[in-house]
Amino acid sequence: MSESRKAYVEKLKAQLDEWNADIDKYEAKVKKAEAEFKVKYEDELVKLHQQRTQIKAKLAEIQNASEEAWEDLRYAFEKSWDIYKESIEKAMSRFK
Repeated sequence: MSESRKAYVEKLKAQLDEWNADIDKYEAKVKKAEAEFKVKYEDELVKLHQQRTQIKAKLAEIQNASEEAWEDLRYAFEKSWDIYKESIEKAMSRFK
């Protein structure tokens, strides 16, 4: 794996770890939410988990791609990454 791809993957893993911690905090707050809000937040939490699973799969694709293919995958991945980032930020802002 090239150094630039390795650095890119490590940066994304670090951000994903940070978001995983945010999701854990979100889950704890959902458990404490009043019943009427709980269903709404739980639905959102399911979506976050689904998106996180997709991001992890795409990250694995980048790690396992050939040197020729990884740059193309990177550009496609960044669109998914931006959507996931926005979803996390929206969810977390509801509890601040």
